[in-house]
Amino acid sequence: QVQLVETGGGLVRPGGSLRLSCAASRRISSLNSMGWYRQAPGKQRELVAVVARGSNTNYADSVKGRFTISRDNAKNTVYLQMNSLKPEDTAVYYCNAREYEFNYWGQGTQVTVSS
Repeated sequence: QVQLVETGGGLVRPGGSLRLSCAASRRISSLNSMGWYRQAPGKQRELVAVVARGSNTNYADSVKGRFTISRDNAKNTVYLQMNSLKPEDTAVYYCNAREYEFNYWGQGTQVTVSS
């Protein structure tokens, strides 16, 4: 079992930045991957970014060049640095951890991009 707690969401103007954090209840270095997903109203949850145990990363095309995922194994925390935010980035952002066939989710944090 892994408990995940996201922080860092909020309201930001277009072009602004936010950094999301996801703190895990135990060592993340043994997990297969950790990532961020988002779900906008009326839409399905979608992958934003993922970092594998070997530190390989993958991003949705819509966020490439603007978002950066990173992990700090010593703090058992994964981050999502979001720059050049757009209104279409507005969503609830969820942290995800995968361990073999198991998926764990955080409670989500709201990100709203609006002027």
